[in-house]
Amino acid sequence: MLSDFVIIGAGAVGLASALELARRGARVTVLDKGQSGGESTWAGGGILSPLLPWQYGEEVNALSEYSRALFPAWRLRLEALSGLEAEYRVSGMLVLPPFEQQPAFAWCARHAWRHELRNSGDVLANGSNEASLWLPEVAQVRNPRLAKVLRGAALAAGVRILESVQVTGLVSAAGRIARLSTQQGDFSAAGFVVAAGAWSSALPGLEAFAERIFPVRGQMLLFKLPPDSLRSIVLHNGAYLIPRTDGHVLAGSTLEYSGFDKSTTQAAKRDLLAFAARILPALSDLVLSRHWSGLRPGSPDNVPVIGPCLGYDNLFINSGHFRYGVTMAPGSAVLLADLIEGKKPAISAAPYTAGMATPKMRELAADA
Repeated sequence: MLSDFVIIGAGAVGLASALELARRGARVTVLDKGQSGGESTWAGGGILSPLLPWQYGEEVNALSEYSRALFPAWRLRLEALSGLEAEYRVSGMLVLPPFEQQPAFAWCARHAWRHELRNSGDVLANGSNEASLWLPEVAQVRNPRLAKVLRGAALAAGVRILESVQVTGLVSAAGRIARLSTQQGDFSAAGFVVAAGAWSSALPGLEAFAERIFPVRGQMLLFKLPPDSLRSIVLHNGAYLIPRTDGHVLAGSTLEYSGFDKSTTQAAKRDLLAFAARILPALSDLVLSRHWSGLRPGSPDNVPVIGPCLGYDNLFINSGHFRYGVTMAPGSAVLLADLIEGKKPAISAAPYTAGMATPKMRELAADA
């Protein structure tokens, strides 16, 4: 099958891009060096919001809010295609002090987020009695299940997914990418999309993006409690607890600039255990199920790179979403597809575009 597009990377962003392009009639092949959804998509927590959005720039919030509006219908469409469930639910988030009440309330009011002060003891059975910020509309999705939903939906939509395929080169001719070289042979297409997460700038020929996209390790703990031991997300000083419907609780996460080292550390385990037990005393070594790490595609100020790149007419990038690849996946896919098709996006693409290839693309990015 001759593809219209070959996408490098089968994580949430890569598969969302593939699904959107396929929905618009394209024939798409997705390549991944490992397993579909096996890196940061699998490893993350799945909170569908920047942790404290008032602490981020408009570039992050514009794309996050756009995706947040798309997410419920997008998720239902993918679940219908795949026959699987992503365990999406609106669990709400409790932000424990300290937090900046005035900026938080002002941001929530400006963006029509429901918010109120609430006693922490209403959510946590730990004897606490602190005035906390309650955000009842914050949703979550269970990352490993979303990864399966995305893969199943893509296959059902006719997307070809090839795993354990390592890209070794981008072969160009006359200002275009002619083909990808891999250890399993060459792949040709009309267009190519780089969505390889933390490894995007490590691809041969894309080293220029190293300052825009780089690996940031995050370590997580998973606990098992009876269902409903914790019903909402809890955030405190940048760390969080995320409850799942079956009683599992995630505690995360670290931010470590350790290159492509995915090992876990005892220091991180100790710190996350202490945090988890302080918030919910039932969380201890006795109920600890797993400790892992993942590599996020870090970027300056959490701003992803979306659009045509490096001056090639048919090479595009959708990467650098840092902590919010799952959160931003549906909006990023639509934004990229609009730019590829020459359509004016619903939100400005200017903050995310890199090396816009043509005057038309620059116009679309600037005027959206």
